[in-house]
Amino acid sequence: MKSKILLVLFSLVLIFMTACSAKKEVEGPNDGEKEFLNKTGFPIVNEEINLEIFAGQAPATNPDWNDVMIFNEYEKMTNMNIKWKMVPHAGLAEQRNLALGSGNLPDAFHSASMPVSDIMRYGEQGVFIPLNDLIDEYAPNFKALMEKYPEIKAGVTMPDGNIYGFPQMADPEFLSYRMGPKPFVRKDWLEVLNMDIPETTDEYYQYLKAVKEDSPSGGKVEEIPFGAPYIDPLFAYLRGSFGLANKGSGGGYLDLDPETGDYRFWPISERYKELLEYMHKLYSEGLIEQNLYSIEHTQYLANQDEGKYGSIIWYSPMQIIKDYGTQYIGLPQLAGPHGDKIWTTLYDAVLNPGAFLITSENKYPEATVRWIDHFYGDEGLELFFMGIEGETYEIDENGKAVYMDHIVNSKDGLTIEKEWAKYLTFPGGGFPSMTTLDYFQGAESKPDEMATAELLAPNLVEEPWLSIRHTNEETNQLQGVGTDIEKYVVEMRDKFIVGTEPLLNFDDYVKTLERMGLEEYMNLKIKAIERKK
Repeated sequence: MKSKILLVLFSLVLIFMTACSAKKEVEGPNDGEKEFLNKTGFPIVNEEINLEIFAGQAPATNPDWNDVMIFNEYEKMTNMNIKWKMVPHAGLAEQRNLALGSGNLPDAFHSASMPVSDIMRYGEQGVFIPLNDLIDEYAPNFKALMEKYPEIKAGVTMPDGNIYGFPQMADPEFLSYRMGPKPFVRKDWLEVLNMDIPETTDEYYQYLKAVKEDSPSGGKVEEIPFGAPYIDPLFAYLRGSFGLANKGSGGGYLDLDPETGDYRFWPISERYKELLEYMHKLYSEGLIEQNLYSIEHTQYLANQDEGKYGSIIWYSPMQIIKDYGTQYIGLPQLAGPHGDKIWTTLYDAVLNPGAFLITSENKYPEATVRWIDHFYGDEGLELFFMGIEGETYEIDENGKAVYMDHIVNSKDGLTIEKEWAKYLTFPGGGFPSMTTLDYFQGAESKPDEMATAELLAPNLVEEPWLSIRHTNEETNQLQGVGTDIEKYVVEMRDKFIVGTEPLLNFDDYVKTLERMGLEEYMNLKIKAIERKK
């Protein structure tokens, strides 16, 4: 009898648990897929849902995404109402950390400039949910991009094997965008000086020297042979002429020794010393703008507009420089003293792997993945970058989407960037979507930029490494030794160039790096590179 009673009680408990489970399956938004979520098409959900999203607010973007054309339209399309928490960039890091540490999480982070170290830390803690399976089932646009371009999948996959975010990325084939600032010289000054376009570091030096000494402007301006907003564009351009960073910018200060094939910390190499000697020569002879390390960006732009620079490394002169922009012509990658000729800068297609992250608080992860995936397909790209046909853009005679006249020629005298921001949210960058030539209207899409990219492309770094991704343990180990070493390299680079530290002390600089823990630093970097391979 006792056993029969126990059997009946067990059966009742089993029936009750099954009923509860069945009820949960019907009621749960994640499981009532047929009634609640549409796997394709619009609306995404059949009943309205609400999400709260933390959004980084760049100065150039629309100040309130709760009432902006693009997302008002998308809410109607999707049946998903978004409450945007706008966080200005000035306090972004602090507010982001407060949100992550308080336990009061939003449903997602959008354009929040989330560091890779935080993506990994909070991903492993379960704050950010893994998206691997969700992408496979609910993100056809992004899944197709990963299948077509394996470097995209590699770029968003963390060392633990998980994908935690949708990225800010560039079309892998949009090389002009991925190559960064490019070199230009004044073609009219070359003609006055009776000089050909420089093709070697020595010819470039001779051109800059002639600009300084022979006044090709005819006294109209006080010529500055080379100008830039800071030293890094020139340094990045010239390092490839000395055979440095031969695996691209993703490797940081590591590349492969061309003679041995071993890993190399190139800022202690003999070729690096030669690069510093060359740049010091340019600076000491007044061929580089002398206040390059302190110049305000507005002053740099003013100098450009006045036509003072004989050479620049920046973005489209045709678009940026008012009266003299058409006088500039692109430079090829310069051949260095040993014949090296590498364009080393090639940004990863994945610029930020965590531009959109879904948190554990989100009750609708499937719908949220569908929501963001739209902006990686052609229709979503057109909406995100161009807006709505008939309101912000129209189709021209070539079948291309172009902004309407009230955007291009503001009746209020506003720049096109400020007109964009009335309707769209991409100005300011950091967004989860893909920059493509079809819809991107920035400097990198202009004819002079595209032509210069084509000129440089034959010398583009071969088989570049992707940006190094470290585990949390490695990141913790690098916080001391790694930060100090990288900071010291930059400090000494600038001192050697300016001359406040003589290059006679280069060997002492190398010994200091070794004492700081260079061997440990190298081992951690190599470990991460090998893992990515």
